[in-house]
Amino acid sequence: MDDKEKDTQGTPNHGRKPKHGPANQKLDSKRMEEFSAELAPSELPDMEQESGFNPGTLYGWGSIVLAIISFFTWPVILGAASIVFGFVARSRGTNTLGIIGIIAGILSLLNAFFIIPFLS
Repeated sequence: MDDKEKDTQGTPNHGRKPKHGPANQKLDSKRMEEFSAELAPSELPDMEQESGFNPGTLYGWGSIVLAIISFFTWPVILGAASIVFGFVARSRGTNTLGIIGIIAGILSLLNAFFIIPFLS
């Protein structure tokens, strides 16, 4: 054989039996396993359990802060934003803060549309 033929790779078989090696011997399933589980530490903490931070909490508190500010300035815009933030907080699992923000935003809107116009 020529040195050039030794260095080149043959064409792929595309599902046919290999040309070399035992043709009738089945592969052992133990040799086809991945070993990454045995090499990695078995007790890795989950990222969510480690941090203990829920993004819904941030939205819930933001909803309450927007509702409080909306009683003093821009009640329509900040009250509506408070309601939206409250629904986002509820969808992320922080039900209590979300409901408080929604109710406070609704009270701010009702105050702006019905109570303040009659007092002015």
